[in-house]
Amino acid sequence: MARKKASKERELPLDMVAGFEKTINFNKRPFKFTAKQKKFLGIVLDPESKIIFVSGPAGSSKTYCSVYALLQLMQEDPEKDIIYIRSIAESAERGLGSLPGDIAEKFDPFLMPLYDKVEEIVAPGDAIFLKQKEKISAVPINFLRGASWSNKLIFADEAQNFTLKELTTLITRIGEDTKIIIGGDFMQSDINGKSGFLPMFEKFDDDIAEEMGIHSFRFNESDIVRSKILKFIIQRLEGKK
Repeated sequence: MARKKASKERELPLDMVAGFEKTINFNKRPFKFTAKQKKFLGIVLDPESKIIFVSGPAGSSKTYCSVYALLQLMQEDPEKDIIYIRSIAESAERGLGSLPGDIAEKFDPFLMPLYDKVEEIVAPGDAIFLKQKEKISAVPINFLRGASWSNKLIFADEAQNFTLKELTTLITRIGEDTKIIIGGDFMQSDINGKSGFLPMFEKFDDDIAEEMGIHSFRFNESDIVRSKILKFIIQRLEGKK
């Protein structure tokens, strides 16, 4: 496999620009990005990047950074909106089928990671505005057959719970002016060894893929920012401490 070259970086914008029917602003509480996070954000914000696979342990802010970047891109192009993709696989005993309501209501509990990050990033009230205007929506991974995305911003979360077939379906939905981020944690699959995330990640982890706008980006335990104890836990689970 070809050795990867250093990815080019882009200077991050300090504020979101005006868009839609009002201005969506960052939450005033500062978030200090690490050098590694800035490198990832630079890749996502690069117009030449089309598909970005990102792996990392819990607490490495891969979801936060992904949502941050997509919100910025949506502000830069008001015609775009965000679609959140996730599997209905879960580690809890209660399955999706046992929850009340239609598919939208059943899937709503799985959107909490997205909603939480949006509410952390944008100013109070703006998250509600984005949902009301349907600038943010969600689809289960198993509902993608036949879909085609043009001028969209896609975030596929918890991709370790996607099979190789589901990931193939996901990335082949891409159309013009669409960007896809696929994030997951190799350690946390809930589908009993059927995860296709690592094989798909590695399939596009080379210079040729990068030249086509497909990137494979890794965070590791040293990039965990959530808490010191979580970093220790991950290192212990991986047998490194």
